[in-house]
Amino acid sequence: QVQLVESGGGLVQAGGSLRLSCAASGRSFSGYSVGWFRQASGKEREYVAGIRWSDSTTRYSDSVKGRFTISRDNAKSTVYLQMDSLKPEDTAVYYCAASGSSWVLDTATLYPYWGQGTQVTVSS
Repeated sequence: QVQLVESGGGLVQAGGSLRLSCAASGRSFSGYSVGWFRQASGKEREYVAGIRWSDSTTRYSDSVKGRFTISRDNAKSTVYLQMDSLKPEDTAVYYCAASGSSWVLDTATLYPYWGQGTQVTVSS
């Protein structure tokens, strides 16, 4: 069973950048797909991006495509979410999640393992 630890959230002005990290503990991400989701206050959890560990296949939601980049570091068993050109509407708690599926899934209920979440606030 993999445990997930997120870091890197914070407060940034619109147009700025942040990089979130999701580190695996207990075991590596080998054989998993890892997704990032976010949940703004009063809204449902929303898919952001995902990556398949085996071959780095990636997938993005339309709302972040071209602004966010998901990547992985095999040696550190860590997945990153580089967020550029941030907008106030990107403000949310960001969660990473892991699934043993070989597909890069965009449905939160299909991910059994979750991190604790990290707050991202973008000011206008």
